[in-house]
Amino acid sequence: MKKQLLVAAVLAATASMQAQAGPLGDENLTISAFGTLGVAQSNTDQAQFARYNQAEGVSDKAKIGLDTNLGLQATYRINDWLSGTAQILTRKNTSPTFTTDLTWAFLKARINDETSVRVGRVVVPTFLISDYQNVGYANTMMRPPIEMYGQAPIENVDGADVNFQRAFGDFNFTAQAFAGVSRGKLFVPTAAGAVATYRAPAAGITFIGEYGPFLVRVGHARADLKTNDLGPINSLTATLSQFGFKQLANDLGLTEGKKIAFTSLGATMDWHNIVVQTEYAQRRAKEAVYIPDTNAWYTMVGYRVGKVLPYYAHAAVRDAGSSVTPPATLPKNSPLGAAVYGLLPATEQSSDLIGVRWDFAKSMALKVQVDRAKPKTKGGSLIFVKPGFNNNVTVVAAAIDFVF
Repeated sequence: MKKQLLVAAVLAATASMQAQAGPLGDENLTISAFGTLGVAQSNTDQAQFARYNQAEGVSDKAKIGLDTNLGLQATYRINDWLSGTAQILTRKNTSPTFTTDLTWAFLKARINDETSVRVGRVVVPTFLISDYQNVGYANTMMRPPIEMYGQAPIENVDGADVNFQRAFGDFNFTAQAFAGVSRGKLFVPTAAGAVATYRAPAAGITFIGEYGPFLVRVGHARADLKTNDLGPINSLTATLSQFGFKQLANDLGLTEGKKIAFTSLGATMDWHNIVVQTEYAQRRAKEAVYIPDTNAWYTMVGYRVGKVLPYYAHAAVRDAGSSVTPPATLPKNSPLGAAVYGLLPATEQSSDLIGVRWDFAKSMALKVQVDRAKPKTKGGSLIFVKPGFNNNVTVVAAAIDFVF
């Protein structure tokens, strides 16, 4: 299924739309769409399996909200060097109902054959597949591994980026730098669930090397994350201040903004029907904050047989320490101490998944996938975990991906 890389490039932010949906009376206007219609179910009602930043997952009853989405994108070519692109995406995210967001909205200026600049709302290139992570058809797996993609939920910024591409014989080199401000919502999986709004000035750089069927990408991004309505944390820090632990309260909180860095290394291979995708990333707090440091990784391997591609993947996220050191005067066995020391460790989890992709029609693919999530600490990446539940969770899902 060689079309996979083509579709990824088509829908990536570094390219103009090529999938034609008719000129609609103007040959400079191109409209395209992508989507997934999926259903999923787990083997338990004691916890919910969700994508990153989702307010509702799946349990022992089949639901369509885990993977289903619909995106519409329009590009207008103003002249030979200037174009505008907008994209809206409907999905279940921080709300238990489907909502629609403006995910892209930028003007793109081609400076020369190698350099372009985009100004507006652009994708944050945090991960290997950031440009097309919401486009199911452009991906082998049904969804990005949450162990990796749950570590940095910021998807876009209002700002600008610069893209540089140059070919050195058969080797293609790409560099991308961005800067801007991200604003949005974060879902906090407390007992009842809470949503916090955030503001995060961010900047980063990415380098990509591609040679034939091989691609390697390295990226680094930093954000100054600030939120004033993170209820559970604000309640804890207020109590700490009340009992004389003001410095600890300042260290934990996000009301003043805290700098966090994310570094990732990824690679893909599509060679002789063998498909490989792998990624490793580190999240590190550059200032004291309750958000723990983590290391995450995954590897997927598959083998294409005609239009059928079976695959297997393993993913994991591990605690890499904390930027906060509670004072010795805070007893670990006190209720307040227990709350602080229980907050600081990262959620740890590993998972194994098997699946198959069948490109049964033009621009359409059927996927069936089984995930086995193995939470290790704090319920892993599961949400709404009931007290005492620490079992592995199996999720079975099927979906149809399409682009047109």
